[in-house]
Amino acid sequence: MPTVTADGVLVVDKPQGLTSHDVVAAARRALGEKRIGHTGTLDPLATGVLPLAVGRATRLVRFLTASDKDYDATIRFGLTTDSFDATGVETSRTDRVPTRDALLTAIDALTGDYLQLPPAFSAKKTDGRRAYSLARLGQTVTLTPVPVRVSRATLLDLTADTARVTLTCSAGFYVRSFAHALGELTGTGACLDALRRTRSGEFDLSVASSMDRLGPPSGLGDSLVALERLLPSFPSAALTDRGRLHVTHGRELGPEDFVMGHDARHEGPAAGALPAAWVRLLDGTGALVAMATPGQTPGSLHPSVVLV
Repeated sequence: MPTVTADGVLVVDKPQGLTSHDVVAAARRALGEKRIGHTGTLDPLATGVLPLAVGRATRLVRFLTASDKDYDATIRFGLTTDSFDATGVETSRTDRVPTRDALLTAIDALTGDYLQLPPAFSAKKTDGRRAYSLARLGQTVTLTPVPVRVSRATLLDLTADTARVTLTCSAGFYVRSFAHALGELTGTGACLDALRRTRSGEFDLSVASSMDRLGPPSGLGDSLVALERLLPSFPSAALTDRGRLHVTHGRELGPEDFVMGHDARHEGPAAGALPAAWVRLLDGTGALVAMATPGQTPGSLHPSVVLV
């Protein structure tokens, strides 16, 4: 079995029919690395960008999963299912389809910040159990609406009983619920017919590897996005030699242990100022060695997620 010693993110173009866990299992076999986890589930129906954190990068999953996502969704009108997508059990069927104006009005209503009710067939927990486990048993599932954001939703095409919509949404957003809600707002009923994720945070299809490359010999080591290239939107600080030593021992960093930088892609603080949240800590070689938060004393940083 090949062994990849590098750490980073492997972006896979997930095919239809596989679960995210199936892709993780294939990557573990191909890379000979057990420490692999996905950064946001894709349903078996969905295809597209699935970033996998490998090795030490698994410690950064919390940051990678919080990113916005881009989707290309195909929505079918006149049909509803219990799962809100085409793989579920049919619950209603009509020959009604929305007009273009009615659909545009519904899309506009589902753009912005609002509370979204997750589907019953989802990984959300209720009373300590996954919602889909209860739904499969025919039990009533009660879920709480969660705050979501759709910053962009554009109708690409409307033909017969299907529409293509491209959207940018926050983490935790269910496109299946979006499709179901469009059916309710237009009075036609609807479900998600196909879904392709084209971007997850900083990763898009241009850096994605096909599943074919997960078979031996994988040669995927060169496809890993290295640690130092991850989370470019976060502010960074350059460590002194003493600062790096303190990081390895989990010690708080004083102002003399680092110099705040400024990434041109980040609308953050000016050099020398401390941000309010997380900071990337880079050593003298430019390697990402930790993620830090403001320390207890003014002007200090605490290495909360250590990668060395």
